[in-house]
Amino acid sequence: MFDKAKARVDARREARQVPPPLDPEQAAKEAHERDKGLTKHHFEPHEHPCVRIEHLMKTFDGETQVLTDVNLTVWPGEVVCVLGPSGSGKSTMLRCINLLETPTAGHILIEDKEITGHLPTKEVNKLRQNLGMVFQSFNLFPNLTAKGNVMIGQTKVLKKSKEEAEAEALKQLDAVGLGDRADFKPAQLSGGQQQRVAIARAVAMHPDILLFDEPTSALDPELVRGVLDVMRDLAENGGMTMIVVTHEMGFAREVADRVVFMEGGVVVEQGTPEQVFDNPQHNRTAEFLGSIG
Repeated sequence: MFDKAKARVDARREARQVPPPLDPEQAAKEAHERDKGLTKHHFEPHEHPCVRIEHLMKTFDGETQVLTDVNLTVWPGEVVCVLGPSGSGKSTMLRCINLLETPTAGHILIEDKEITGHLPTKEVNKLRQNLGMVFQSFNLFPNLTAKGNVMIGQTKVLKKSKEEAEAEALKQLDAVGLGDRADFKPAQLSGGQQQRVAIARAVAMHPDILLFDEPTSALDPELVRGVLDVMRDLAENGGMTMIVVTHEMGFAREVADRVVFMEGGVVVEQGTPEQVFDNPQHNRTAEFLGSIG
């Protein structure tokens, strides 16, 4: 009991020591200098990162520290793949970005606006609309068809008419190769097809940033390729900012502008796929990549 209480006190003390977020211009300048050699992203003059994570901490139950001090910037249109062993904090970081998990301390800024600060709920929700999310477990409504699942967010959140939402749903289902399955319910679809519906649902909301939390981990191996092909097409032709937590090393090597390796609740190393996969600078990165072949 004493150890748990001490851990909670230590977590609160560390939270108080987190500095305020950087000024946007200063943050952009520092991020540009830091990231320009670590990504394939083409930088525009005076460009600002669309996601800024500064000194992010997450502690569960006041004692289990999952994120220790995460610092990361993501640029508009950039594809960032996040790798790491189980328990490294990568999925927790992703869930903090859209506040599915509430950070213990630190700052997350979307388009230079802090969502972890004291913005009114309405403004936070508006910012979160620009963050799409694709989960491991599909999270489809079992009573709705594929088309209905892709329509529901559009009508409920974006307030589109039924006709507009249906047209968009059919467009996105066709884009993921499921135009002929629009009237099928989830139970009538394979796991890979359900995940492609989930991607269509997220894209139909036209978010600025799309988050993927190990989207192929729940799939049988023969179903993985179809989902990765859809994601690859989004990355190469969709112009969308993507943050992808994944164990698919081939996908990360082929598609990512930047690869980030996490362990112990921090970013250990980051760089272009060639830098990280072919010439890792940190021993732990090399060990991890070696262990998975």
